[in-house]
Amino acid sequence: MSTLTVEFCGEELVVGPDEVFTIGREGDLVVDEDNPYLHRRVVELRHDAGFWWIVNVGTRLSVTVSGDAGTLQSWIGPGSRLPVVMASQAIVFTAGDTVYEITIVCDEPVYSGTPSTPEESGDATLGAVELTPSQLRLVLALAEPVLRRRGAGPGEVPTNAAAAERLGVPITTFNRKLDNVCEKFARNGVKGLHGGAGQLATSRRSRLVEYAVSAGIVRAEHLPLLDLSAPDAGQERAASAPPDVS
Repeated sequence: MSTLTVEFCGEELVVGPDEVFTIGREGDLVVDEDNPYLHRRVVELRHDAGFWWIVNVGTRLSVTVSGDAGTLQSWIGPGSRLPVVMASQAIVFTAGDTVYEITIVCDEPVYSGTPSTPEESGDATLGAVELTPSQLRLVLALAEPVLRRRGAGPGEVPTNAAAAERLGVPITTFNRKLDNVCEKFARNGVKGLHGGAGQLATSRRSRLVEYAVSAGIVRAEHLPLLDLSAPDAGQERAASAPPDVS
């Protein structure tokens, strides 16, 4: 009978097949007891019918599950579950403007995937979705705190104004590009990014970061692109500047 190892903030907990392991504001793994947007229990890990399962036991929050090097990317809605089939998977979810990431390692996986080779160009792609260099930098600006803290704790998603300042572009330019990026992913099936009634800006930003980080679209090695001397930074500032009428 296989066991799971749950890793969070440097802590490792081993779960046996006769246990039901809970994750949330309360439970066997307390990820953040002070976040009022976080369910008392978000995820359960349980062994059933020969498989380990990741169960979303929350009522509002979605859970993203990803494998190494883009070998798996799944979205689990409240009340749904997904089998653990790979040796290592990340569980990512957001509550308010905070993104949480937990790694689970299965000692007897039922599947072994072949990692894909990361793109070496400046574009990030996922299926038919392509990000321009400036769109990639926008996602990086939002994901920077999460990427810098991966494995060290929850990461806060910055506000639009803070991310625009980080990129050195006006807030109006940033908002327009964020709309374009979210719409691009939403058209290609990424849930939780489409605007509408009750769709808060914070939840949309957090969902974008959750998806981009878990899918490997943005990674820590991309962070130097945020330097304002990046090739497209000057173009962004020039494009957003008022015309010279002198």
